Amino acid sequence: MAEHILFLTGKLAEPALQRVLETMPGRQFTYTILQLGVSVAALMTTSLIKRRVLDLFNANKIVVPGRCDVNYIELKAHFSIEVLQGPDELKDLPQFFSTLPCPEKKMHNNIKILAEIINAPLKSIDQLCREAAYYKSQGADIIDIGCLPNANFPHLEDSIINLRELGYQVSVDSVNPRELIRADKAGANFLLSLTEKTAWVAEETTAIPVVIPEAPGQCISLRLAMEKLEKLGKRYIADPILNPISFGCVRSLIEYEKLRRDFPEVPMMMGVGNVTELIDADTLGINALLIGMAAELKVEYVLTTQVSQHACRAIKEISVARDLMCTAVSDGSLPRGYPINLLSLHEKKPYVSEYPEIMELAAAIKDPSFRIQTTESGIHIFNRDGLHTATNPFALLPKLDLKGDVSHAFYLGVELARAQIAWQLGKRFVQDRPLDWGVSEKVTNKNNED
Repeated sequence: MAEHILFLTGKLAEPALQRVLETMPGRQFTYTILQLGVSVAALMTTSLIKRRVLDLFNANKIVVPGRCDVNYIELKAHFSIEVLQGPDELKDLPQFFSTLPCPEKKMHNNIKILAEIINAPLKSIDQLCREAAYYKSQGADIIDIGCLPNANFPHLEDSIINLRELGYQVSVDSVNPRELIRADKAGANFLLSLTEKTAWVAEETTAIPVVIPEAPGQCISLRLAMEKLEKLGKRYIADPILNPISFGCVRSLIEYEKLRRDFPEVPMMMGVGNVTELIDADTLGINALLIGMAAELKVEYVLTTQVSQHACRAIKEISVARDLMCTAVSDGSLPRGYPINLLSLHEKKPYVSEYPEIMELAAAIKDPSFRIQTTESGIHIFNRDGLHTATNPFALLPKLDLKGDVSHAFYLGVELARAQIAWQLGKRFVQDRPLDWGVSEKVTNKNNED
């Protein structure tokens, strides 16, 4: 027997809700729509719903509009059936009821992130600890201390000890074998990066070494270094080195694939900074693609930096990307439809209404408050006095009778500017809400806001 769902709504949204439910592809439930006598569905309250829903129409579930601020536990107890918070936008109902993976689905995460603190010898222990705390908050699993070839590092040991006492796993990246031996004695977990010539360091240390080619592209030397560590019976991580675009990036990816094919059980590392830091392009999509390839290759460790200002979200981007990509690879699915995504500049469904629907809604408005929506044709602003459309907010100003209301003009200016940005990029605009930039958004300190 098909599930029967009771949808609660308001006067303005009722026609649109009816259309969405009637045309929903693959709908596997029957439904009743109950209009509760409020113009705007978001104004429903817990008490109003309890007072006005007097018949459940034999429903198994109740769906409340997503923007309603109600107590779902109280409503469930009152009606004795499940009460769900629906999506914010009616157009998202098909996805809400789809069979795509849901937030409760177990996510897989098989990649550890090493976040490198560059120029570590030039920083105090307090600076290193603060940077480590920030990197961990962004998703790093291991803090990598980046040494400098010609700089003394007298506080190396104390830096490692302090970071370890704070609960961090620590790796040390140095071309100086003696520095790596010092790091091992201080308690480092990983040593980057040994070569065929410096593989002897593994004999004198207990930390896990990461081995690399003598020079980019010299993968024979990498395999010789691996052989030496195999003979020592040492656990190690192999890193063929990912080269920048124009300098053998594709060739190095092929070497990763060859290494994985020949050594299916050997842990591998991929340093993605050579690509993301050295290209004038947004890093989000690049990191997503690189982590997707790393997941396919079963790379266990990814090393990243945040040096260039345009790469300042790299750790967070990789952290989110590994959840999506590792889960998709594990499921044998495309990285689509999961409860997380890496969309930032664009949306899969940027527009919640089409122009005929906006015309219908505008005709039903009886109050002076302005509503703003976007469609492919532009920005639409409307109230009881009319509907106006433009692609440039300045073209709308002469058509709005604001009667010298400065605060209202400021509000509309902010909202129309957001709408214009959303329309230009193909993002979703929702009035009275900031644009959603996903993982690319800078985290602000609310305590410092006025």
